[in-house]
Amino acid sequence: MIVKRDRYYYGYWIVFAGFLTQFIAVGMSNYVVGSFMIPMTEEFGWSRAEFSASRSIGQIVLAMTGFVIGTYIDKHGGKPFVLFGGVVLSLSLYSLGSINNLTQWLLINGLMLTAGAAMIGNLVVNVTLGKWFVEKRGRAIAVAGMGISLAGILLPPTVTWLVDQFGWRAAWEVLAFVAAAVTFPAAFMVKRRPEDFGLHPDGKSDEQVASGDAGAAAADFEKSLNRAQAMRTSTFYFLVLAFGLFQISITVMLLQTIPLMTDAGYSRLVASTMISLASVPAFFSKPIWGVMIDHYNPKKLASLGALVTGLAVMLIVVSVAKRADSLVYLGFLMMGVGWGGLLPLQEVIWASFFGRRYLGSVRSTAMPFTFGMSAVGPILVGYYYDLVGDYNLALVAIAICNIASAVMLFRMKDSTVSA
Repeated sequence: MIVKRDRYYYGYWIVFAGFLTQFIAVGMSNYVVGSFMIPMTEEFGWSRAEFSASRSIGQIVLAMTGFVIGTYIDKHGGKPFVLFGGVVLSLSLYSLGSINNLTQWLLINGLMLTAGAAMIGNLVVNVTLGKWFVEKRGRAIAVAGMGISLAGILLPPTVTWLVDQFGWRAAWEVLAFVAAAVTFPAAFMVKRRPEDFGLHPDGKSDEQVASGDAGAAAADFEKSLNRAQAMRTSTFYFLVLAFGLFQISITVMLLQTIPLMTDAGYSRLVASTMISLASVPAFFSKPIWGVMIDHYNPKKLASLGALVTGLAVMLIVVSVAKRADSLVYLGFLMMGVGWGGLLPLQEVIWASFFGRRYLGSVRSTAMPFTFGMSAVGPILVGYYYDLVGDYNLALVAIAICNIASAVMLFRMKDSTVSA
């Protein structure tokens, strides 16, 4: 397909495609699961740790899938992965409506569904956007990432209502049709990189490039590090640890918020609405984070986001236990602001340190480390609940992980790869 040169830069179509695919990928793999925990565990007699194990498995599968496809995204672009991943994800969602035992749950939700989501989600989208945008990279990734937050606003209460009205089996089947309807049209918008179509990053014209107005993109490309070079730097492992600690709060809170709230006496609808409440500031703050990223030091901004998230989780633990509703709402709003910055900040920082030429292979190499850390969170928190009967100290530990991430990111040395 030929991408025509016109006054609208084609990269913005990829931003739109990324918005849609991330809505589905993250929404179906993370935001909806909490709505199913109580009805499924009660029907099958599973512990919450057993149910949560699917998402821990999923984090590992997400990382390994990314590791396998990362280099191929650099070479062939994301379209074939989005198409194939859409098929796997949709079939997995539909199959969940027919499961009858824990093994099926762990294989379909933990393995198959997550592999499909990985092929249409963050890695494919953000690596592609990292190639189409350099000077406007923060804004592009932030706007595309708003799809994740919109999933958080719409899906938890909607899916909870579906489960309560029609049963959990029918709800999974409905989600399968939604995933297919959104994913496949978006796949055809995804293109590998602007140079394949005679275009330049950020929509720069040939005249602007000739006059030297695209120096940031050129420097970013020329100074890019490949997988082997990146892994020989201490910065690679520093980023893995910092963002791994940051990410733990997301995997845990998306899964455990509904049972945390219902255990304290809140209704399932109110509990599911808390994820939506957190997603509202995450949605609206993303473009603000994106603009700030393009003008200020992204590692300092990432430190701020991690700190806000950690303090928010602590506030949620205390206020839910005391049924202090106004503080509960404030805690989830604060958490949403912190979450809103994670995606664009993380992707811009990785690209700024290691460049866009081999970004797929570098990011995919980091994923097994980062997601391996965040995979431990849900199952340990679930196990702690099964032993003790509440979530309090486990969630405080999660908050401390975020604060540690904030300290690491604040003390990190500045990028030297791109201008």
